[in-house]
Amino acid sequence: MKWLVCLLSLGLCSMAQAQEVAEDSVASKPKAVEVSVGADIVSQYIWRGMQLGSASIQPTASIGWKGLNLEAFASVGFVDRNDPYEIDFTLSYTIKGFSVGITDYWNTEGDPRYFHYKQDETGHAFEAFVGYDFGILNVSWQTIFAGADGVNKSDKRAFSSYFELNVPFSLWTCEWNGSLGVVPYATSYYDTSGFAVTNVSLRCTKEIPLGRRFKMPIFAEVTANPNAKKFYFVGGITLGI
Repeated sequence: MKWLVCLLSLGLCSMAQAQEVAEDSVASKPKAVEVSVGADIVSQYIWRGMQLGSASIQPTASIGWKGLNLEAFASVGFVDRNDPYEIDFTLSYTIKGFSVGITDYWNTEGDPRYFHYKQDETGHAFEAFVGYDFGILNVSWQTIFAGADGVNKSDKRAFSSYFELNVPFSLWTCEWNGSLGVVPYATSYYDTSGFAVTNVSLRCTKEIPLGRRFKMPIFAEVTANPNAKKFYFVGGITLGI
């Protein structure tokens, strides 16, 4: 754990310096291309009500241009060496609250070979999604259309789908987000035998001041999966510029 503490300290110092330089710079017009990098350190890896790993580091990077955005995400466990390693890429387009895109999920649990796409063997799952942000809430629908999908009750490709509703709000100096996720029909991908509620969660995020100008978001989240009869409590911090 010593290396993790040193790495975290170094990262915080570097980002604090970067933040100060940015704020001291002369204001200019927004650039057409926007780039961001960051990382979450989480006590558990919970995704859509499913536990995918123990304590993990999850770096992200994205580049956006006029509503078009390419984002990369990875997750690697630093406590349990048996946790699968994951890399995801998402290409999306957003305009006036409406968003549409495709995500390529890959992890070593499915197949340790990244450049292997043979059907029924690949570790990649390709998912299309559409969503809309109403401001007070946002909704999204995701469907796996190729790759490592689950099967339905007839042992045929399930085209596994997931619907989620999110409600963000501010309360008690914290930023909150409530989520409700459902799987509409049977699929082994989410281990459901029909319509099922798989994700009921509430996240609280608060920015902790570090020095005069830099703040570090820290969050806690409770998640229930009624379908699997599981309950999780996750904590984490976010680093980013």
